[in-house]
Amino acid sequence: MPNAQRELTFGQAVREALAEEMRRDPNVLVLGEDVAEAGTAFKVLSGLVEEFGTERVLDTPISEAGFTGLAVGAAMTGLRPVVDIMFGDFITLTMDQMVNQAAKVHYMSGGKWKVPMVMRTTLGATRRSAAQHSQSLHAWFSHVPGLKVALPSTPYDAKGLLKSAIRDDNPVVVFEDKMMYKLKGPVPEEEYTIPLGQADVKREGRDITLIGTSSMVQVALGAALLLEKEGISAEVVDPRTTSPLDEATLLESVRKTGRVIVIDEGYERYGITAEIAAVISEKAFYDLDAPVKRMGAMNVPIPFSPPLEDATVPTELTVVAAARNLCRGS
Repeated sequence: MPNAQRELTFGQAVREALAEEMRRDPNVLVLGEDVAEAGTAFKVLSGLVEEFGTERVLDTPISEAGFTGLAVGAAMTGLRPVVDIMFGDFITLTMDQMVNQAAKVHYMSGGKWKVPMVMRTTLGATRRSAAQHSQSLHAWFSHVPGLKVALPSTPYDAKGLLKSAIRDDNPVVVFEDKMMYKLKGPVPEEEYTIPLGQADVKREGRDITLIGTSSMVQVALGAALLLEKEGISAEVVDPRTTSPLDEATLLESVRKTGRVIVIDEGYERYGITAEIAAVISEKAFYDLDAPVKRMGAMNVPIPFSPPLEDATVPTELTVVAAARNLCRGS
């Protein structure tokens, strides 16, 4: 990462990426519920409408299916729309537009059409928002050929990945953890992008690999600090995108350490952890000193009760306990 003295929050990094791309390319526009006057429910886009006006920052009716469909059509005719879906749970309403239209237009037209659009949405529990506003459904879109899926875990990644997503000629879905918008980190002032499909080793280690996505990268980093006190050296790897998936970087780390835990806030059953674990088991089986461990959200609706909600997703302490068991064989 380039030298950077200043720090931005995750939310500021997202806003800066959008502003820079809208200044660079007049075909970039933002649309969604409350994106203009309110700056979204999380205030991430505050100030954009003052600079770019209501023709490029559009408040839409409460119809995710409708305005996502408009974005697909706009992208096919030369614009680069950025669709804001307020809560990731609401992507259920956009599945036809994204899965049957955006993801397949290029293929079904023999490469004559393209859909250069971005969908920004959220994931993550522990906000006390209950079962319909707390899910992490990124595995759904990762499953579909024709869609790219990015999961930034730091302000630096949030800006670099979003800029790459906007410039990509394919539909890209960017999932941002709603609990991380105030997370601070270094973000260079100079221009940069992060290629989609390039994982990042967030922390070097030798005894065990912790592969985390989105918010779970921060959980893994916290767990690594605790494990260090016990004499266990943990390497933390962030895939950054689940589609495309940088298998080479993940496998290189696992072959070095011989042990791995895959951590994701999505539902564990049929989820991201299962796919990454399968890749490792198929391609690095003989390098493993212990079975691949998966940690994801419980297979239950996210509870509203704070103690119950907190128990549904991996934490630093549960990751530490799992790593200790893998490394010491207990």
